[in-house]
This record gives sequence, structure tokens and C-alpha cells, in this order.
Amino acid sequence: NTPPNRCYLQGDIDMMKAMVCTKYGSPDVLQLQEVEKPVPTSNEVLIKVHAATATTASAIGRTGKPHFVRLFFGITKPRKPILGQELAGEIEAIGSDVKSFKVGDKVFGMTGTELGAHAQYKRMNENSALTSMPQNATFDDAAAIVEGGLTALNFLKHKAGIQEGQHVVIYGASGSVGTASIQVAKACGATVTAICSSANFDLVKSLGADFAIDYRQENFTEDGSTYDIIFDTVGKLSFSRCKNSLTPTGIYLDAGGIGTIFPMMWTSLFGGRKAMLATTYTRSAEANLADLETLKTLFEQGSFRAVIDKRYPLDDLASAYRYVDTCRKKGNLVIN
Repeated sequence: NTPPNRCYLQGDIDMMKAMVCTKYGSPDVLQLQEVEKPVPTSNEVLIKVHAATATTASAIGRTGKPHFVRLFFGITKPRKPILGQELAGEIEAIGSDVKSFKVGDKVFGMTGTELGAHAQYKRMNENSALTSMPQNATFDDAAAIVEGGLTALNFLKHKAGIQEGQHVVIYGASGSVGTASIQVAKACGATVTAICSSANFDLVKSLGADFAIDYRQENFTEDGSTYDIIFDTVGKLSFSRCKNSLTPTGIYLDAGGIGTIFPMMWTSLFGGRKAMLATTYTRSAEANLADLETLKTLFEQGSFRAVIDKRYPLDDLASAYRYVDTCRKKGNLVIN
């Protein structure tokens, strides 16, 4: 039976477990601690977190590297010590003014710059990037499609305006963003060439990739082929390296960072080929929520699936991040 909607009374103090990052460093800086369980205000919901993820992006919040990210995370130590942005769980309590959710709802989404998913409970505004889970998804599935799915939609659909019939390269195709990008590109009717190691060819082809190239054996930028979109999901390429592999109006997308800022500014003024980058998790909640709804529809239609490499309990989050740091994970790491 679904318990009645309620909010906590002031003065109720419960505790929960969370993995806390008290200083920048290796995965060993993470500590399992008892912290105060959050209490939802009038327009907030309290989520019992069943699944979260360990990602390269949240690893940056743990290491504080490159150092410019400390302007956002905290100069000397993490300003928000409970990391994690993607989650799936169940609404345990709601504020008195909440209209969009009820107790017992199964939800998934992202906390954005608020972080905090690596804990047993997370408080979120009802207008956050949070929505009901796909009907055919497990909690693990729902958490695993958030990071890659939102990033792929933001870059391929919103920035590059991907069109049916275009030929797209996905570099780093076996990672969380790469596996999602293959599926988004195929859902948009594009032809996909996946760049990864040969050990992952079966995986990327199972997701719809039409061609696969082993980056260790072949340099796709030197074979004379041209593409409408080249999406570097891991920040290992550059616009100058890929420029001649783009069609005259082709677009180079970089999910890796600041190295593309100058080419982006230059190509916005001159030439047909463009370099673009984007930030996904700093977008408005409304924009990310719209893409979550798209992901939900694609998942329910069978056009998008979760790719999960390994699962870890919350108290072994450090091991998950050691694996993230190897840059060898396939798809996503789920934290239960």
C-alpha cells in the first residue's frame, strides 16, 4: 500500500549513510559517514536513492583536476562533499506544496550542480530535472541512462542538429557517453562509425553502430573519409586533427573541455566547418527535464537501452572510482 503524502515535521532528525569527499585526491579520500537525513521543504521531495552512478565527470569533482574546476567545486576542498549527480529511486516524502509527485513514485533524474546522489536519500525541488522512470526500467537501468543520454542529446541533437542520413563518428564509443551517442544517432536515422578498441566491437555493433574502427590499429582521420559530425566523447582529439575529415559543413563536437573554446569562437565567424562544445549539467532544469522525457520515451520504445559494466554497493564507491580512473569502463558503473 502506498503511504499517505506527508512532509517531515520540524524537529525530526534522522540519519543516513553517505559517501563523503572531505578533500581532493585519490578514491581513498571517500569516507562512508552517518550524516543528517535531509528534510524536504514545502516545494521539495525526498528520494530514497536505489541507484546512482560513478562517472568521469564526478571523478573530476573528487580530484579537483584540472585545477580550474575548483572555481566551481571549491578552492581547497569540495564545497559539496557528497558527490554524484545521476540517480533513480522512490519518493519517500513530499512537501506540502508539491503537485507533480506523490509518495511511492519511482523517479529518475539528475541533481546537477547540487550533487548529492551518493547517499541513501536526496532532497530535490519538484521542478528539478526529475521525472517518473520508464515503465520497463529497473532502478539500475534508469540511473545508467541519465549521464550518457542527456549528454548525447545535448551535443548531437541540440548543438549539431543531427539529421537523418548523416554519417556520424563517435570517438570513445564504448564509454557511457559513447554508448548513448550511438543509440541517439541511430534513433535520429544517422549512419554511425564507432571508434573504440576491437574488444568492444561486439558491444557497439549491438547498439547499432554500422562500422567500427580500432583506434589503436587505424587512424580514421587519415583514410580520406569525410563525416557530417565527429563527436569526441572523451576529449582525446582536436578540431585541427579532425578538420579534413569533416564535410564542408561538418561539425566537430568535443565533450572533453576547454581545448575547443578558441576553435569554436573562430569557426563561428569563419569557414563552413564548425567546432562546438556544450555543458549539459549546467543547463536549466527545464532543458534537462525535456531530454529526460525523450530518453524515457526512447527506452520504453526499445530504441535506447542501459549499458552497465559493473555494480558496486555504496560503501565500495572507492573501488568504482578506481575503475573509472582506468578509463576502461564499458558504459556505466552503477552504485546501489
